[in-house]
Amino acid sequence: MALTLYVDTARWRAHHKHVQEQFPGLVPVCKGNGYGFGHERLAEEATRLGSDVLAVGTTYEAARIKDWFGGDLLVLTPYRRGEEPVPLPDRVIRSVSSVDGVYGLVGARVVIEVMSSMKRHGIGEQDLAQLHAAIENVRLEGFAIHLPLDRTDGSDAVEEVIGWMDRLRAARLPLHTMFVSHLKADELARLQQQFPQTRFRARIGTRLWLGDHEATEYRGAVLDVTRVAKGERFGYRQQKAASDGYLVVVAGGTSHGVGLEAPKALHGVMPRAKGVARAGLATVNRNLSPFVWGGKQRWFAEPPHMQVSILFVPSDAPEPKVGEELVAHLRHTTTQFDRLVDR
Repeated sequence: MALTLYVDTARWRAHHKHVQEQFPGLVPVCKGNGYGFGHERLAEEATRLGSDVLAVGTTYEAARIKDWFGGDLLVLTPYRRGEEPVPLPDRVIRSVSSVDGVYGLVGARVVIEVMSSMKRHGIGEQDLAQLHAAIENVRLEGFAIHLPLDRTDGSDAVEEVIGWMDRLRAARLPLHTMFVSHLKADELARLQQQFPQTRFRARIGTRLWLGDHEATEYRGAVLDVTRVAKGERFGYRQQKAASDGYLVVVAGGTSHGVGLEAPKALHGVMPRAKGVARAGLATVNRNLSPFVWGGKQRWFAEPPHMQVSILFVPSDAPEPKVGEELVAHLRHTTTQFDRLVDR
C-alpha cells in the first residue's frame, strides 16, 4: 500500500520531444527532488533526449548525478569563495556571479551569470571591464541570464536579453554562447535570428518535465476505513466527528510532502478571497486535503501523520474500500512518492 506516481510514459516522453523541438540546444534542468521524479530518472530521460549538458542546482546534486549522466553538468548555484569543496569531475561547469568568483575558479569551466531584472544574483554592467583579466585563467563556457516569470510592468524579455548582449559586445567579451531561462520559443527564435553568431541555450525544468499535466498522476492507497457516528471521538487529539461518515486512512503523509504547500503569489480579487477563506477555515481545524473521492476533494479529519493521512468522508458519499486508490493533487516539487509506475 503506497503513495504512487503513475506516469503515462509514452505521452510524457512525447512532450519532452515537443519541447526539445521548440528549443534547439535545450539544457534540461534536474534540481531539488528531481521535479518529483528523482535525479536518477531525470538523468536517464536527459540521456534519452541526447542532451550533452544537464543543469543541476548544487554541487551536492552534481556529485550525486555524475554517476547517472555521462555528459557535462552545469551547476546553477553560483560559486562563492569559502564554500565547502565537493569532489567533482572536470565535466562539471560552475556558474559564477561575481568577478571575485571568476578569480576563485582558476582553470575551471565557468558560465558567468549577469544581473537580470530578477535582481537575485549576477555580474553588473559596472563590473564588465574587470572581466577581461579575470576570464584569462578560466575556461569560459558562455554567459547566462535568468529572467523573471511574470512581467507586470509590460517589459519585453527579449529586449532585456538584447540589452545585455549589447553591453557584453561593447565590453568586447566573448559571445559564443548565452544560456537563458524563462523565454518562450518565439522569443528564443527572435534572439537567435538577431544574433546568429551566438548560440542561445534554454535551461528548462518545469516546462519540460511537468508541462503536460495529464501525463502524470499521484494516487494514495486506502489502508483502513472506519465508520464513525456524529459526536464520536477519534484521532490523536480526540476530536468529535461533525457528522456520520467514514474515517479513511490513506497512504501519503508529511514524509511524502502531503500537507506541505509553497507560498503563492496571488493576483486578483477572487484568488485573494479564496486564500482568506482557506485561512479562516484552518483556524477552526478545517483543512482540505489533496485527496479526491467521489468526485470531490475531501477534508482532512486531522492534520496528516508522517506516512498516512486520515480523511473524513461523509455518509452520503460512497464508502471507500481498502485497496482502492484516491487521486491526490500534489505539487511535484515537494512530493516524495513510495513508488513510480510507468504505464
